[in-house]
Amino acid sequence: MQRKLRRMQCTAENKTGKSRTVGTMPACFVMEKYQMRIMGLDFGSKTTGVAVSDPLGLTAQGLETIVRKDENKLRQTCARIEELIEEYQIEAIVLGYPKNMNNTAGERAEKTESFKEMLERRTGKPVILWDERLTTIAAERMLMESGVRRENRKAVIDKVAAALILQGYLDSQRQ
Repeated sequence: MQRKLRRMQCTAENKTGKSRTVGTMPACFVMEKYQMRIMGLDFGSKTTGVAVSDPLGLTAQGLETIVRKDENKLRQTCARIEELIEEYQIEAIVLGYPKNMNNTAGERAEKTESFKEMLERRTGKPVILWDERLTTIAAERMLMESGVRRENRKAVIDKVAAALILQGYLDSQRQ
């Protein structure tokens, strides 16, 4: 089965400054000004997993897990996220939204909404809430199948979950 690539029009200016269409090209070859990196976050009570997309927005890679001692002490977490936004030139943030299985928002979801507002205020970047149900379980299963020992899984599970959240968002944008 052949997959059809989405195509974009290419324009060029002539000597008088008028634009005209000169052809089309696959969207994956669009010039750098159309590229942007997106950050994915798995926000938890003591840790926040961080992932980033490639510049074309095709794949997500787990980056790190930010650990904090107290659930309510978010200053250092936000400061580290701001550093990563600067370092990776992030344009938008996808934040995992922990809905209950019956599609209701619980206490964790309310804390996530507050964190979303704080991130938008501090970074000036748009923050998109994305359903994260079962991502930690999927991350745990992936790590087990990859042969990662139980004691080592805890250190990476949040960044793997963040990558799964971000990849789900990226995949939805290509459809």
